[in-house]
Amino acid sequence: MSKFVDLNSDIGESFGAYKLGLDDEVLKYVTSANIACGFHAGDPIVMTKTVDIAANRNVAVGAHPGYPDLMGFERRDMKATPDEVKAYVKYQLGALSAFTVSKGLKVQHLKAHGAMYNMAAVDYNLAKAIAEAVYEVDSDIILLALAKSQMVKAANDVGIKVAEEVFADRAYNEDSTLVPRSKPGSMIEDEDLAIKRVIRMVTEGKVEAITGEVIAIHADSVCVHGDNPQAVEFVKRIREELETTGIKVMPIGRFI
Repeated sequence: MSKFVDLNSDIGESFGAYKLGLDDEVLKYVTSANIACGFHAGDPIVMTKTVDIAANRNVAVGAHPGYPDLMGFERRDMKATPDEVKAYVKYQLGALSAFTVSKGLKVQHLKAHGAMYNMAAVDYNLAKAIAEAVYEVDSDIILLALAKSQMVKAANDVGIKVAEEVFADRAYNEDSTLVPRSKPGSMIEDEDLAIKRVIRMVTEGKVEAITGEVIAIHADSVCVHGDNPQAVEFVKRIREELETTGIKVMPIGRFI
């Protein structure tokens, strides 16, 4: 049974006058924060406020880069070369680093967002571009990657630390990829079922795919969302259930 697990959430995704998510609330329960860097969401004001909140709550900070697709919230696939992806990642990592340095913090990890994340999960060349960007900026940064994906392989090949991520509220295909949001059954809406799945992934290294087949999976970090009051309560329940099971919840930087 795993002794440690991280809880991460995508935050800082407001933009200008538009507010998205309950960042201050969800940061009470997670241990790592993936902060939007301006390409899919976020802006300089939101980034500095989000880093401040995370620092005040002793939550580890990570960069959450994506393709330059603000209007589509970076959930639309984009044709970009590996060199372009590497440049996009470096640019956004550099932006967040300015805010963390000014607070005396260090970027713990990097997790790609949306389309970039899903495409790199199955495209080794894109995954390697992301891993190389991390390595070339700061080889101590952990790549937070979909469990069993090409990103895990790329991180190992490039020589950076990698944490394998699972999702509390998403369904899985037999190949360990996430079921696309556009397909029925992609989201686990039953909270009790979702929590049971999380506990099983962390303690047994198994999850039931959408086909009913039980597949192996490794969970260093669990991704949770807090975009409404019910979601925040769900995050709280997940943490409480993990700790009741005897799992220590802490930032990935403390055990990876």
